[in-house]
Formats: sequence, C-alpha cells, structure tokens
Amino acid sequence: MGANERPTFPSEASRRIYEYVERHGTVKRHMLSEIVPLSAAEFQTNLEQLKSDGYLKEDDGTLQLALEFGAVDEYETGDLSVTIRPAQQADFDGLIETIRDVTAEETYVVAETIAEQLLYENAVTRHNTVESRVFFVATVDGDVVGWTHLELPQVDRLQDVAKLTVGVHRDYRGVGIGGKLLQRGIEWAEANGYRKVYNSVPVTNERALEFLTVHGWDTEAIRRDHYTIDGEYVDEVMMAYTF
Repeated sequence: MGANERPTFPSEASRRIYEYVERHGTVKRHMLSEIVPLSAAEFQTNLEQLKSDGYLKEDDGTLQLALEFGAVDEYETGDLSVTIRPAQQADFDGLIETIRDVTAEETYVVAETIAEQLLYENAVTRHNTVESRVFFVATVDGDVVGWTHLELPQVDRLQDVAKLTVGVHRDYRGVGIGGKLLQRGIEWAEANGYRKVYNSVPVTNERALEFLTVHGWDTEAIRRDHYTIDGEYVDEVMMAYTF
C-alpha cells in the first residue's frame, strides 16, 4: 500500500484491526486480539488479509503499518557515514529529540506543532481516510540526526499538494545532510504524483528561508503579523517547490 492511496476495507472487522494499529503505531498481536471484539477465527482471517493486501506487517509478533515509501540510501560525507531511510516507530524518541533541538535554536512553528502532534498521538506514521504522515530520517551510527516530514491530506482537492518540513540537529549541520533530506522528500512527492510541496516559516528564521531559497523554493505569499514571538508580531513566509 502506498502512502498516497486511501485505505479501503472489505469488512468492518478488518477496518477495526487496521485503525487500532494505525492509531497506536505498533501493537502486539496477542494484545490486539484481546482488544478488538472479534472471535479468534475472525481476527486471524482479517489480520492475514490485511497483511496479504499490504496494509499491515508483522515482526516477531508486533504489528505496524506496511507503507512502502522508499529505499535505504547510504553515503559518506567527511568523516560521517549517513543513512537516509523511511522512519519507523522505533525512531520516535530520536525524532522528538532532533525536532526539539532544531526548534530550540530557531523559531520553526510548523516543526514545533509536529513534535506536539507526535507526542499526543504517539505514532510516527499515520495513514487513514483523512490524512497521511510519513517521515524520512537521517541517521549516524543508528541515531536520528535529521528528518524530512511529509503531511499528505486525503481530501480530494488537496491530494496533489503536500506540506514538507526538514531539519538537522545542530551538531550535524554544514555537511549536506539537510539538502539530502530535502531532496529525498521532494523526489518522493514527485514520484507519487504530487505537483507541489510547501512550508511556512517565520520571517525571523533567516537560516531556513535561505536554505529553501538556495534549493529552488519560491515565496508564494506573506501573511502579515501571523505569529506572536517573544511578544512581537512576526510575518509568516509561505514557500513552495513546484514540479
């Protein structure tokens, strides 16, 4: 199942199973069988169908979404070996730490909102009939040091545009990781039929604005006095990359 495909279900039972896993990120099979009100046979039949259809996958008794959204890329930069790959639920703590590191240094309201949403939902990837959310992460020695996030609305009139955010931990900047992450998100969006990715940044975040501009993003609009930062009204710069 692709992240831009709206999930459909052959039965109410399969919908219940899928939605529970989707809301919680991961869940043990034996726990799910006790939570979802189905007979053992019905649970087994519908779970196996969801796995066969590519909606869920199972690893050592743990269920999670089986979204397919990219391969693993590895490259060398300076003395670092960097891996860029689709994020997993196991990356949750590293994502939160990296996003908070970025937002602690620069005002990045959209990223702050993403961190709060992650903490509230306790799930890295979401994919339902209303919204989808995917992350790619950059890791060094297994630790998350950067991310690209794509928010993919399922509303028909918005299905070909995606919100994209990107950030790199301050200790790993200046070696091209941010550019690699940004390109990974853009390439995924283009390959999956999106016509535009966009983001919004406070005008005071000059680093982010310069970064996006250098990588081919354009300013589409400015919303005056959109944020209140340190007691001052601050404009929001709305930027986009169009394919």
